[in-house]
Amino acid sequence: MEPALRLGAGVSKQEIREKIWDYMEAQNIADFPRPVHHRIPNFKGSSHAAEKLLHLQEFKRSSTVKVNPDAPQKNARFLVLDARKTLLVPTPRLRTGLFNKIIPPPGATKEILRKCATSQGVKNYSVPIDLDSKVLMDLIVVGSVAVSEKGWRIGKGEGYADMEYAMMVSMGAVREETPVVTIVHDCQVIDIPEDLIGAHDLTVDYILTPTRIIVTGCTKPKPQGIIWSMISEEMMERILILKNLRFREKQAGKDVTLQKMHPAHLKNIQTQAPLQNAGQVAFDRPADVTHSAHCNDEHGTSKVEPSSVTTVYVGNIPKDARVSDLKRTLREYGAEPLRLNWQGAQGRAFLDYKDLATAEDVISSLKDLNFSGNTLWVKLAKKQK
Repeated sequence: MEPALRLGAGVSKQEIREKIWDYMEAQNIADFPRPVHHRIPNFKGSSHAAEKLLHLQEFKRSSTVKVNPDAPQKNARFLVLDARKTLLVPTPRLRTGLFNKIIPPPGATKEILRKCATSQGVKNYSVPIDLDSKVLMDLIVVGSVAVSEKGWRIGKGEGYADMEYAMMVSMGAVREETPVVTIVHDCQVIDIPEDLIGAHDLTVDYILTPTRIIVTGCTKPKPQGIIWSMISEEMMERILILKNLRFREKQAGKDVTLQKMHPAHLKNIQTQAPLQNAGQVAFDRPADVTHSAHCNDEHGTSKVEPSSVTTVYVGNIPKDARVSDLKRTLREYGAEPLRLNWQGAQGRAFLDYKDLATAEDVISSLKDLNFSGNTLWVKLAKKQK
């Protein structure tokens, strides 16, 4: 099958991402959430593509399956649960750990299992898996922005899938022969220059699209563990589980020297406030809605105790949008706040979260989100309590 997109010589990973995202939007292949830029793109037909998992012998034989938390893999998560297999989902941006194990309620119907497979369900029906859990993956399902029939994979550019796999190797959770599957639209299957793929990049063994099952036959070794020389001090602070893994590997006598940083970059990081109590997006109670006008500009001030609460400003909300629409969208993204201060007449809202780390996760999740036809502006409110 001929690739939908052809690439010129000397193309970069980011150029490939942009071409895929642009093409999916222009051809109306993209599905909610849109625009798909800077995301693992959801696409029309993703549920049908995921159903091809049922045809893989590796899936039939598996008992524990790890599936990434992105939208196009939602049906894959449901299929794992519906087959009564153990489903593991990475924690958002690896803030608090590596995985959550999804535990549906006893006697769960298919409808409940579908809810368990959503981002909100992952939060409501999961327990964390720590480094000492001795879990062993039988199959791994990851998202991709682009992938080649040879098994080369390009993600959205943040490196979390590669990092997750390297961590799994370090904790003994994968075997060398553990198969890796990606679920994409046919247009995302393109020719990728091999020289773009490094030792840290995860490759795939199977590609599932709405029309095909592609066996890549990839022989390039997958990451053999964390390459500490590629890890920065800033990344160590942001992904706390790395500290634990680094300590363990240092105790085992491995070289865990971190990436050398340019002095100017180091100075910038040292002047930033460290993130404390970093955690995945999680909320203590349902959102309250306050139709208040106590904020007259975008310098929002939280009224929620305790004083550590962090407020997120959401702007460019269409004037005809309803607060119920925003609440539903926030629930879909696992971004339900402690309190929502709705100022729809001014095209804005203020969301209170329990701490800075949670607020930053939410900002990342909602980045470039299309809401009722407008791309939302999402950032920390300038004035915090």
